[in-house]
Amino acid sequence: MDALAPSPSLTVPALRALTVRMATPRGFCAGVDRAIQIVERAIERFGAPVYVRHEIVHNKHVVDRLKGLGAVFVKDLDECPDDRPVVFSAHGVPKSVPATARARQLLFLDATCPLVSKVHVEAERHHAQGKHILLIGHAGHPEVVGTLGQLPEGAISLIETVEDAATVQRPGTMPLAYATQTTLSLDDTAEILAVLKARFPELPDPHKEDICYATTNRQEAVKQLADGSDLVLVVGSRNSSNSVRLVEVALRAGARDARLIDDATQIDWSWFDGVQVVGLTAGASAPEPLVQSVVSAIQARFAVTLANDPGEPETVTFKLPRALTA
Repeated sequence: MDALAPSPSLTVPALRALTVRMATPRGFCAGVDRAIQIVERAIERFGAPVYVRHEIVHNKHVVDRLKGLGAVFVKDLDECPDDRPVVFSAHGVPKSVPATARARQLLFLDATCPLVSKVHVEAERHHAQGKHILLIGHAGHPEVVGTLGQLPEGAISLIETVEDAATVQRPGTMPLAYATQTTLSLDDTAEILAVLKARFPELPDPHKEDICYATTNRQEAVKQLADGSDLVLVVGSRNSSNSVRLVEVALRAGARDARLIDDATQIDWSWFDGVQVVGLTAGASAPEPLVQSVVSAIQARFAVTLANDPGEPETVTFKLPRALTA
């Protein structure tokens, strides 16, 4: 019997080269980090369950992890028992919510982002000065619902589009002011403001910019990323306004394609056909491990060169409520 001939060596096809550019900054902002810490520390201090009114931040993975720790997410306070703590989400709540919590003597912790709270304070100041407020934002978004709920009905007109800005009417002879949702597209907001100011030249600027530093920084970073990237991937959930805006900004800034994904499992690899440079970023409520899992998934299929886009790292932090630090 002849000896077995040696098997020919198998040739493994070389992986196609691909550059992955990483945006700076990306992912968690200070307000999101603070909100998540509030839930985590409340569970540590008071034990499970801790109730959370609405999603603490708009990210499925974050919410699921907190559920595993003992957080219970509810739509309204009437789903919360009297003897357990409740946390208000980072997006802010109407004034009626803490008022109801106090009436029930609930222990509540307010995780509203301080930059959203600033918009609430500005709205109250304008109202106290007798001004009607034009709020630029998206109907139904929790942040907009919270801002509208700071003042009596009719005190604020919601402006969602350029068309709204062209048709909104001043109530009588009331002076006007405006405020914006913190997670809007800078460019879209500028277009709306241009229409409003053309119609109402006396319209003043806000005391400070309402669109938050994190939204601004991530949009500027994705504009740089889009310049020279064939495909931009944005890690974030579909109900995250700032993540959705990053996709829109990338496309407007010149990316051939841009996609929003919750995680690596949502990648359609046909998107990579003909692609040489991929830009990768994450919305302000998306944790960095999700970004790294996307990088790992890409590295398993391509010969990847990683490049970090230049950008200023963020150093902003917000204090936790005294009830969790005392």
